[in-house]
Amino acid sequence: MRQGRPVPTGLAVALFAGGLVPAALTVASPTFGWLALAMNVAVLALCAVDFLRAPRAEDVKVSREVEPILSSGTRNAVHWVFERLDPGPSPLRVEVRDEPPSTVVSTGHRQSLTLAPRSTAPSRLTYFVTPPSRGDAHFGDLHLRLSGPLGLCARQVRVPAAQSVKIYPDLTALSKEALTLARSSDAPSERTVRRRASEGREFESLREYRPGDDYRHIDWKASARHAHTLVRTWQPERHQPMLLLLDCGRHMAGKVRGRRKLDHAVDAALRLARVGLDAGDVVGVMAFSSDVLTFLPPRKGHEHLRLITESLYRAEAALEESDYGRAYDFAFARQTRRTLVVLFTDLVDPDASSALLTRTLALRPRHLPVVASLLDEDVRAAATHVPEEVQDAYSRQAASRLEAEFRRTASTLRDAGALVVRAPAQGFGAATLNVYLDVKSRGLL
Repeated sequence: MRQGRPVPTGLAVALFAGGLVPAALTVASPTFGWLALAMNVAVLALCAVDFLRAPRAEDVKVSREVEPILSSGTRNAVHWVFERLDPGPSPLRVEVRDEPPSTVVSTGHRQSLTLAPRSTAPSRLTYFVTPPSRGDAHFGDLHLRLSGPLGLCARQVRVPAAQSVKIYPDLTALSKEALTLARSSDAPSERTVRRRASEGREFESLREYRPGDDYRHIDWKASARHAHTLVRTWQPERHQPMLLLLDCGRHMAGKVRGRRKLDHAVDAALRLARVGLDAGDVVGVMAFSSDVLTFLPPRKGHEHLRLITESLYRAEAALEESDYGRAYDFAFARQTRRTLVVLFTDLVDPDASSALLTRTLALRPRHLPVVASLLDEDVRAAATHVPEEVQDAYSRQAASRLEAEFRRTASTLRDAGALVVRAPAQGFGAATLNVYLDVKSRGLL
């Protein structure tokens, strides 16, 4: 490794500044000038000695530990591991600075620690990065400042540690515990109705009659054969197709709660895919804007979930109009079975909504469309805010027009038999899951 470069400490700068006092008195006597020069030379010599006696890069080993796949929208831990290779009798003071990706929000990527004398045990420091969006990211090298024994000068070295990571949708939301809690806690704006496990349309098994059971579920022939009353239990049908369509046009490039609308939609789509695959359904996914960007036909199995995740983590919102007609034509060119179609898009633009309405309503009655749209809480607040200035009045009028357009579009979709989901970012994934679970329990497919 390179020997590094000297970096004066705050103490050295203070001593140099102290030499300005006799220099200012030079006008009174030249002796003060020689005194100032002597002080600066002495401090400079001490800094040189301190730099030469400072620990070298070979005296300490540092490495970065970070997962190769990070989750967007959540805090991800990054660890530094330090190991003292020269266990000398003095403590080793180290300041470390990382080069996190420029696209992430990082806290604590510059820290200090002291390695104990005569110690070879590894020490660890941790900081956190929060990627706002998906894609590829790149960590740079590590920078160390090794302080000299006098505290006047430090040796700064660069440690090669560049590495690339992938930023996937929020994978922490895919655990079964999170999915169980989603229906009751993640969507505070929507009251979740829990349904009995016996609801569904596919026969599961027979069990003994219990008080309160529906008489229509009694299996009279089986009851006669076994000499006691038996009822049929049902479960939601399996192997039903579900197609997730993600609008990657300009309307999804806007931000809600610090993240793009498309990032919230991808997180919700991935959670929905996981639930659908766990329920035994076949799930497909398509990302589109003016053209089809990604398409995976409906399949089943956990390996397919990995393929869905791989196909979505690089999806980006393009600043162009989305072509819903082309997307639907491509998706249903070979899809003949009745399908649950979940479209993640934005319904606040009147022009785009009219095109979406025409093509989405054409899916009925062969398929069951669900339109999922994020609720922009800032727009809703602006639509009801009492204006205090002229600009506030204009903002309220524009926001009210957008809200009214959404209500008209949503009403038209619902009247035609489509389902509409609208929820804030915090409960968007849970609200979408609730609709899917309701469709399955009621046998709407």
